[in-house]
Amino acid sequence: MSEEPGRRRYDSLRRTAQAQQTRADIARAARRLFVSHGWVATTVRDVAREAGVSVPTVYAAYGNKTGLTRALADAADLSADVTQLLAELEAPAADPVGQLAAMVAYDRRLFERAGDIIMLVREAGLSEPELAAFYRDGRRRGDETRVQVFSSWSGGVLRDGLDVPSAVDVYAALCNIDVYTELTTERGWSPDRVEQWWARALVRELLN
Repeated sequence: MSEEPGRRRYDSLRRTAQAQQTRADIARAARRLFVSHGWVATTVRDVAREAGVSVPTVYAAYGNKTGLTRALADAADLSADVTQLLAELEAPAADPVGQLAAMVAYDRRLFERAGDIIMLVREAGLSEPELAAFYRDGRRRGDETRVQVFSSWSGGVLRDGLDVPSAVDVYAALCNIDVYTELTTERGWSPDRVEQWWARALVRELLN
């Protein structure tokens, strides 16, 4: 009799662990199918079959295909470690060159670990307005971070004739998923090489 409460607690923990594992299995299955077959062509039934679960289980875990895609995108943001970026931007010794390097390193981590998710969200947004808005919101948040960083620099740091909005535009034109994919997939560059080139190019383009 005395062991019953403990057993019930462990049973609860086991159910929680099983539910988390099921969600993870569904997410991994969805990512594989979305990337290999495309977002539009992949159905919830396909995801359920790939994950080895029932269709109602997928709906219970994520709501629908859009909810599942948003969850994958949220996990992608976490994988790039925004906490590390913040620490590097706010470091006492951080200067504009170091802050540009920190932002570039974050983008490299994001694209290297979750570039496929970013591209599938963009693809899905062509037919799903909620995901189109979600994609735009992610781009907007990135721009807002750059505005905050560039605006924190003292006068004379930005290249002559360049204001903050234009500096944000230059950054976005250089450091984006399409450039990263072109260089790493089509041109054979390593992620390290892309990151180093971005850092040097941004210093040349943005700073006096």
